[in-house]
Amino acid sequence: MKKKDIPQVQHVAKTSWNSTYEGIIPLDIQNNFLQNAYSYKNMKRRLKHTTIFVAEMDGKIVGFANYSPVSKEGSTILGAIYIYPEYQGKGIGSAFLKEGMEKLGDVRKIQLNVEKNNIIGMRFYEAKGFEKVREYEDDFDGHILKTVEMALKVKGSIEVR
Repeated sequence: MKKKDIPQVQHVAKTSWNSTYEGIIPLDIQNNFLQNAYSYKNMKRRLKHTTIFVAEMDGKIVGFANYSPVSKEGSTILGAIYIYPEYQGKGIGSAFLKEGMEKLGDVRKIQLNVEKNNIIGMRFYEAKGFEKVREYEDDFDGHILKTVEMALKVKGSIEVR
């Protein structure tokens, strides 16, 4: 992702959030979150301190994925995969996971949080081999979410206990 892509990424975030969380998170809470988390200032900060991949089709951005820096232990947090609803199911999410594993360096584990009622997200991550670590309730701007923490051990990694 480049700085010039910020407006398109903001639009993908808003559109996909509104579609994904309709009936799960009230719209006003979604909009408050999006205005803050995806503000121009915060997007510039993300670009500087994290890795953001974008997917383009026909010259327009149709999705993005945001990874944290890889820790010394080889762990990264997948903070977001958002794709326009009409482009979901076309392999873009899988490509984002593959890109993260290949381009971020020595990734041994990918961690993420997903809302339990985000059925599409839950099914996608389970199909990709992510396993549930724990479930917890999260106060999201006054709205209680049921959050599932998941992790994927990347093939080729060795876990020493």
